Order: sequence, then C-alpha cells, then structure tokens
Amino acid sequence: MLGDFCLRLACGLVCSLLLLSPAQGNPRFFRVHFLTALCLTAVAAVFLRELADLWAWIALGAGLLFAFLGALSWSVEKAPGGRGVIMLASISLLAALARCALLSSSEGTEAWKLAGEITSAAVLGTATTAMLMGHSYLIAPAMSLTPLLRLVASLFVSLLARALAGGLAFWTSGISLSKLDDTTMVLPVRWGLGIVLPLVLAVMAWQTARMRSTQSATGILYVAVIFCFVGELTSQLLYQWNGYML
Repeated sequence: MLGDFCLRLACGLVCSLLLLSPAQGNPRFFRVHFLTALCLTAVAAVFLRELADLWAWIALGAGLLFAFLGALSWSVEKAPGGRGVIMLASISLLAALARCALLSSSEGTEAWKLAGEITSAAVLGTATTAMLMGHSYLIAPAMSLTPLLRLVASLFVSLLARALAGGLAFWTSGISLSKLDDTTMVLPVRWGLGIVLPLVLAVMAWQTARMRSTQSATGILYVAVIFCFVGELTSQLLYQWNGYML
C-alpha cells in the first residue's frame, strides 16, 4: 500500500513538470521535485520488491536513474538536457506504475486498475506541485501567474478524470449501495473528501490566484493536498476490500 502510493506520487510529481516552462520557474523548484521523486521511488522499490518482476525493476531502475540525473541537471546553470530528462523520467515512472498495476490487479480488472493508478498519480502530482508552486510566490512574488494557474487547472481536470475512472469502476463492480457494509460506509467519505471537496477547493484556488492573492491560494491548495492524500489512501483501502479502484 505504501509502495504503491509513493510510486504514484513520484510519477505524478515528475509528470507535472511537463506542464511547466523552465523560463517561468526557478531551477531550484525542478531540482527539489526530482530529489523528492528520487526518494519516493526508492521507498516504492523497497516496498514493491516482492511484487515487481524484471520489467518492473527495469522501469524502476530507469526512474531512479533519470530522477538522479534530473536533480544533477537542474543543479547547474541552464540545466543542460533538463527538459529531456523530465520526459525520460516521466516515461520510466509511468511504465513502472503501469507494470506494477498490472501485476497487482486481479483477472478482469486490469483496465480499471491501470486507469485508477494513472488518474490517481495525476491528482496527487498536480495537487502537490500546485501547492509547492504557490509557495514559490512567497519568495518570488513578481513571478508570472501562468504556472500556478496551469497547475490548478490541471488539478481540476485530473480530479474529473479520477472521478470518471472511479465511477466507471464502481458501475462495473456490482457493489450495491443498498447493502450496508464496510465499502458502502467508507465510499461516501472517499468520494466526498477525495473528489468533491478538492474540486471545490481547486475552483477557489483558481479564482483566488487570478486576483494575485497567491498566499491565500497556497493555503487553499495545502488543504486540497491533504484531502487528495486522504482520498487516495482511502481508495487503496477500498481496493484491498473489493479489488476495484474506486
């Protein structure tokens, strides 16, 4: 459970960098992202060691390598090869996430597990990256609002995609809301805290950021990150109970 969550977050963080222009951000922001992804991927590799096969290990190894190279690249002037390393790290971590998802899924649920993993990574990555980008305005208040607004918009889209994937998985799962059990008791909490409230907060953060009240937007995004984390962890719990990424 922890390894899966760390791999999703690492993948989401690195892929979120594809949304940003190096000219509009501080190189330190990219470097810290890669270092965080490196640590998260290492933790994921430890906890997923019994699940992973050769292809998963190749993808995880590549992810670790490119995350390390990304941290090095964004530590020097002009970040040589920085954009290419972001792309390579994203592909490697996506491949690792997809392979581990297929290995851990039960027969007939592979597509739903894969869709759930990718949309979950998108939610975790965009929420965390948007919050950290908002924090950057505390030390660079004159920075363009474009990166923050783009990340908040991506968070909103990611939440909609996660809701769609979870809703379709629920529709095919055969779970009945009329039957009171652990799943039906936890499911409203998962969707309320992990989908609905973050969507509302994303809209609030967007409107606040457009007024250039970046500190308020950052505070809203802090809360959104907490709700997204709680929602995705609860989703993992539900998956252990019924085998569907809800």
